[in-house]
Amino acid sequence: MGEFIVRLLMSSHYLADAGEDERELTRLNSLKEFHSAGRGYWSRVSEADWNDWHWQLRNRITTLEQLERLMPTLTPEERAGTVLANSKLALAITPYFFNLISKSDEDCPIRSQVIPRIEETNTAPWEMSDPCGEDAHSPVPGLVHRYPDRVLFLVTDRCAAYCRYCTRSRLVSNASGYDFHPEFDKQIDYIRRHPEVRDVLLSGGDPLLLSDEKLDHLLGKLREIPHVEFLRIGSRIPIFLPQRITPALCDMLKKHHPLFMSIHCNHPRELTSEVRAALARLADAGIPLGNQSVLLRNVNDDVTVMRALMQKLLLCRVKPYYLYQCDLIAGSAHLRASVRRGLEIMEAMRGHTTGYAVPQYVIDAPGGGGKVPINPEYVLSRNADRVVIRNFEGKIFEYPESADGSLLSPAPREIEEPELV
Repeated sequence: MGEFIVRLLMSSHYLADAGEDERELTRLNSLKEFHSAGRGYWSRVSEADWNDWHWQLRNRITTLEQLERLMPTLTPEERAGTVLANSKLALAITPYFFNLISKSDEDCPIRSQVIPRIEETNTAPWEMSDPCGEDAHSPVPGLVHRYPDRVLFLVTDRCAAYCRYCTRSRLVSNASGYDFHPEFDKQIDYIRRHPEVRDVLLSGGDPLLLSDEKLDHLLGKLREIPHVEFLRIGSRIPIFLPQRITPALCDMLKKHHPLFMSIHCNHPRELTSEVRAALARLADAGIPLGNQSVLLRNVNDDVTVMRALMQKLLLCRVKPYYLYQCDLIAGSAHLRASVRRGLEIMEAMRGHTTGYAVPQYVIDAPGGGGKVPINPEYVLSRNADRVVIRNFEGKIFEYPESADGSLLSPAPREIEEPELV
């Protein structure tokens, strides 16, 4: 009888696990569905206007009055944060992206990324206005030379919409009075005089807010420098404003290959049918696409959400590139998930989905130390004749090698069988 009860309990546990797995698979597949953002409040706007990126920019939500009219469910914390927003980081949301916000859910993962909250005014002693130390590595205005062979080229302080956890909130939108003025001639001259620079990343603000003509001119000037091997653009525009990714823009960009683009997407809901079409235009123009996500509390600090995001990016022909630990930007504590949670998510990704869907988890070392890869512990020990490692299932393996890294000769007579941790 006792054995029967044990078997029954084990069977019940298996069925519970199977049921849980099935529910998570259903949730995963639901998150990976593509939907249009729709028109919402702007249903009477003409097709031509709605698909015009200039119209989207002119009609952004930028004031408390607009926000309260469009979203009567604004909480006291959101209202107070919006009143004070322009002293830290301006409020701006494109009509297109606003339609992704749930008006009834205060914890909506889109809502918390772009609507200010009063918590932004709380600053911990360890938080900084320049957490990545960019200003200290800026030899000329608008250019950051932190790594040996590459530079960050800041082209503007404006974005289509403003993320509330923005690492450059001191600079973008000019709400804090930073008064950023890039000097393209000086930036380009610095690159020209430094032959070690082979990689230039255009960022800001958002470079795709420049007109096609201005962006073409800037890329062309950089392409004239012989030692610049390839160019990159960092942009949230494909997510905030897919209407900007026009055939004309793509035709212009492909003149400047090799040209890469890093987009910024944090939640699978952001990958709409409009975004998928915009990303397809970029991919068809031969532009390799990567994604940089930020680990955010109640946005993507969930294994199923993160897995759906990464798999859905691949469906859009975008390679997950980095998962950033949220920088120690002043006023961002309410949005930061823990490093411990980040490691748990990475543990649940590696080996459990295709390697193409697994980004590199990094912390941008506070104060300007650069990106530091953060991984679960897979190397358990090393000694004079072997490395002990574990796999995604928790099984232990030994890899024989000598102290200098060469293979042992002869190899050990016995290698232990793997076991579960």
